[in-house]
Amino acid sequence: MSKKLVLAFSGGLDTSFCVKYLKEEKGFEVYTAIANTGGFSDEELEKIEEKAYRLGAKEHVTLDVTEEYYQKCIRYMVYGNILRNNTYPISVSSERVFQAIATIDYAQKIGAGYIAHGSTGAGNDQVRFDLTFQVLAPEIEIITPIRDLMLSRGEEIDFLKKHGVDDDFIKMQYSINQGLWGTSVGGKETLTSSKGLPNEAYPSQLEVTEEKVVELGFEKGELKTIDGKWFENGPKTIQALEKIASKYAIGRDIHVGDTIIGIKGRVGFEAAAPMLIIKAHHLLEKHTLTKWQIYWKEQLANWYGMFLHEALYHEPVMRNMETFLESTQENVTGKVFVKLKPYHFELQGIESEHDLMNSGFGEYGETVKAWTADDIKGFTKILSNSLKIYNSVNKKI
Repeated sequence: MSKKLVLAFSGGLDTSFCVKYLKEEKGFEVYTAIANTGGFSDEELEKIEEKAYRLGAKEHVTLDVTEEYYQKCIRYMVYGNILRNNTYPISVSSERVFQAIATIDYAQKIGAGYIAHGSTGAGNDQVRFDLTFQVLAPEIEIITPIRDLMLSRGEEIDFLKKHGVDDDFIKMQYSINQGLWGTSVGGKETLTSSKGLPNEAYPSQLEVTEEKVVELGFEKGELKTIDGKWFENGPKTIQALEKIASKYAIGRDIHVGDTIIGIKGRVGFEAAAPMLIIKAHHLLEKHTLTKWQIYWKEQLANWYGMFLHEALYHEPVMRNMETFLESTQENVTGKVFVKLKPYHFELQGIESEHDLMNSGFGEYGETVKAWTADDIKGFTKILSNSLKIYNSVNKKI
């Protein structure tokens, strides 16, 4: 069999080690591929390409899956207001499947017999890559050096130094994964339960301290405008908002949750635009959806987010849930006003022609226009019947 191998390459410590190790220690013909989900600038992608060739890759390609990732995943996460454990916008979790799909497509295109990734044996990504590769290309063998050798980050750095690689190893002590829907940050502090990440570990730093109100315009659940400006597609709208909000160092947090492999995991993240979009969208829905639409959306969205997190994107029920989530967005159109401040933001309010507060039936706590005091007395009496019956039968007060 040909020794042609495709490595899912990010330019970080783990995949840098993989290029050197697979080429020089195992004799593979290494082709590197980075599947960009919208988190890299052209300049960053050029640096990653230069690094791949410097490490010894035979060929390097950039696979842009940003629009596909948005259309097939991000917009549904917005429709569902998905935050895992009410905290994490599933930034890396959701993009990995799309990176794996693009990488396996490339491997099949060039006739590679092997495909590799730099995941460790202690995280979720190994399952996300392996599962997707197995489903879409069971004939291609999966190679995982970091997992198989059980290497620490320190051991990887020592190996690269020994093989003449000169890099910023202090910076590489943190595992940073950038994407359109946020950036995850892992390091020594996240391996504990008590320590927070230092300020400098986050890619974006506080640049603006003056408060600012931004107007976010939604059409059928999708963010379309920022301060009245229309953007040509979803990814560009998100990127524009990220550029504004990241200067306030908004969207930082640490997520703690259950991993696919059964252990607890802890990771830092920054996701300024995703957090603003999800919270603003959720507020708009509170005004435009009925209580039962909101209730059932919450139930299905929780499952949708869990399936995304656990790499079950190809489960057919996901398409069924997407159909439901999209159908709920018919009236989720309007403007949301958000005040940006250093390190946080406040939702100010909304304007929408579908605002159910403007029904004319009444103003909460103030006036009523569609019922009388006697109507409420009768309504309350009937509503209490089941409670009266239960307490009467069971002699409870």
